[in-house]
Amino acid sequence: MGENKLIEAYDDLMGHLYEAMDDTLHSVADALEIAKEKTSALGGHTQEEINKIADYVMRDVEHVATAPAAPAHQQKNDSWSEWLKFDIDLIENFALNAFMDIADKTKVKLAALEMEAKLYHPYKSGEVAGPGTFVCDACGKQIAFKSTSILPACPECKGDSFSRC
Repeated sequence: MGENKLIEAYDDLMGHLYEAMDDTLHSVADALEIAKEKTSALGGHTQEEINKIADYVMRDVEHVATAPAAPAHQQKNDSWSEWLKFDIDLIENFALNAFMDIADKTKVKLAALEMEAKLYHPYKSGEVAGPGTFVCDACGKQIAFKSTSILPACPECKGDSFSRC
């Protein structure tokens, strides 16, 4: 699958997850399965590719949900800019409101029980990730993405493992 198709699948799956989570009767796991089915119905992706994209989406949601809470006086957009490590106004072609809602702390507390057993998933080159700033685990080089992107090898040391900073 080409990079653009992976990126498109990430954004499609996130949109379907947002719709499915709007129904409070669905657990996060159920909503994710519904989102995967709807993304699959669009065609163009194998089930393996959709499962991989779903892992990427949930990794990003889990990461933002477990980030330290912003102080009560801080605007929501300010806390998102802090998470992204750049101005939220620079985000391009990304359903930020949907992502923010999915990652809402109250919904994620329920998800935490479901995801507790999962291992931490580092960010690897070649994977799709939502907008944000990443730091190379090997050399500390920071790279920022203003839209959903494929993580490259580190431009500094060619490392392939990253963390959000």
